[in-house]
Amino acid sequence: MKTLMIRYKTTKEGAATNEAKVHAVFDELRKARPAGLKYGTLRLADGVSFVHIAVMESPEVGDALTSLPAFKEFQKGLAARCVEAPAITELVAVDSYGLLA
Repeated sequence: MKTLMIRYKTTKEGAATNEAKVHAVFDELRKARPAGLKYGTLRLADGVSFVHIAVMESPEVGDALTSLPAFKEFQKGLAARCVEAPAITELVAVDSYGLLA
């Protein structure tokens, strides 16, 4: 199992567009229902910072996410929406209550 955190900061103008593109990805995920993926996106209180958490049972699960048309659309223009580029960090679970399987 692999857990990733992706964090970045958008411009004030790009935050709403980014959020709309995120919602489109989740709409497709709900239709595709890829097994072995737990995924969430959070917007920080500053209104422009975003954190994505992906828990994948296998590397192929990540491919199911990144191959979605809405994910590809999300990626387009991401650099232009950002003032801080996405930073990917692998997380190792220590313990959880209802958060991680």
